[in-house]
Amino acid sequence: MADNAKTAADVLAAVGGKENVTNLIHCITRLRFSLKDESIPDADAIKKIPGVIGAQWSGGQFQVIIGQNVTKVYDEVMKLGVAGGGSIDVDEGDAKFEWTPKNVGNAILNYLSKTMVAMIPIMMGGAFFRTVATLFGPSLLGLWTEDMQIYQLFNTWMYNAAFYFIPIYLGYSASKQLGCSEMLGMFMGGILICPDLVALAQAGEVASVSVMGIPAPVANYGQTVLPIILCMPVLAQVEKFMKKIVPDMLSTVFVPFLTMLVMVPVAYCALAPLGGWLGQGVGTVLFGFGEVGGFLAVAVIGALWSFLVMTGMHQVLIVLAITQLLSSPAGDPCVTVGGMIAQWATWGIAFGAFLRLKNKEEKMAQLGYALSGIIGGVTEPEIYGTGFKYTRSLAGMIGGGFIGGALAGIFGVHNYMLAATNVLCVMGFASPDNPSSLIMGVISCVVAFVASAAIVYFFGFTKEQLEEDRKAAERAA
Repeated sequence: MADNAKTAADVLAAVGGKENVTNLIHCITRLRFSLKDESIPDADAIKKIPGVIGAQWSGGQFQVIIGQNVTKVYDEVMKLGVAGGGSIDVDEGDAKFEWTPKNVGNAILNYLSKTMVAMIPIMMGGAFFRTVATLFGPSLLGLWTEDMQIYQLFNTWMYNAAFYFIPIYLGYSASKQLGCSEMLGMFMGGILICPDLVALAQAGEVASVSVMGIPAPVANYGQTVLPIILCMPVLAQVEKFMKKIVPDMLSTVFVPFLTMLVMVPVAYCALAPLGGWLGQGVGTVLFGFGEVGGFLAVAVIGALWSFLVMTGMHQVLIVLAITQLLSSPAGDPCVTVGGMIAQWATWGIAFGAFLRLKNKEEKMAQLGYALSGIIGGVTEPEIYGTGFKYTRSLAGMIGGGFIGGALAGIFGVHNYMLAATNVLCVMGFASPDNPSSLIMGVISCVVAFVASAAIVYFFGFTKEQLEEDRKAAERAA
């Protein structure tokens, strides 16, 4: 069993101690450090710390991959003095930002990644309710009918509670990253989904309204991502400006009032419509890629998706894919389908290693990595604990993802919702309008898993690695 306290202490020391940490958050499997002196961490040395699976720079953060017990290690790091959610005051000189293309790109990626990572529990929770409803509902097992309240609760109420209010949740999450008022962030999200505006959009009787004398297009921004993502950095700067010019004795009332007085026309008339158009445009490009590239597009995504996970770039694609998926009843035939296939292929490399290796300790570790994905829905243990440890096994991940993705493309598999990330992700393929999608989707995923495991079993190791494994097994015996 991992010694979480020792792992936390060793990792914190390796990144320069609490004095070098300006911010620390965690996602499902990683500790994400923002550091003052980025030259201190030695990724290769940190990878050798017991309890650490991998370490790398990504999106302007130093990320230490721990696995599913990351929250326990995170708590232990907090006990060591990285207090207040890992936030430590930064000197004015340290806070200066150099406007280079690399820094701007990292800042944007950092903002998107941190904001969306905080949303994962809500998205996964809401999606899993619909997954259960799909499983027990009329399109599969038929144990629940559409008029049953338990079906309505799981399929509609809980799902809508998670996804309709996305602008509010993201307003809060983004404000945490940008250092502005969380309540104003939520207020901004609420403004975008104001019931009166939504009613006008649904009625379709007017195309625009006047906001302080400026025409603004009428739209329903419920379940959208990009409008609030674009609004929040501007809100943060406006609030910062208002805090400077409003006297302290008046700030409680007039800072929020003046901030929103500026933001309402900016959001309604410019940023929210721009976000909506960008979402539609990017969605058209992403899903058009599937139509133009056919089954090869899904195959390529299935083969390469896990490499995007390594760099953190998948967060951006997920944001864009979710944007389109939530607004398209026809589902997604490409991006999220390829991503799901890639997950199964990634689980397969660990299972193939489990079958091939003889050293009991390493064998059980590989089985644990596979199960962490199949049951827990995470892929980092397989990527770093199998793929990077035995680099030939990456061919299994690529090959299995390509084969499974090609089959899914040929069979016309669609994904209709943001489902669970574990084995139940296949429920996203279910639709009463396309019953074959689930069957063919499951077949494609299983083929990806088996093909990946087979490639690793037969070709995933060098002779030297197999010989070392054999000797280790004999010593253990």
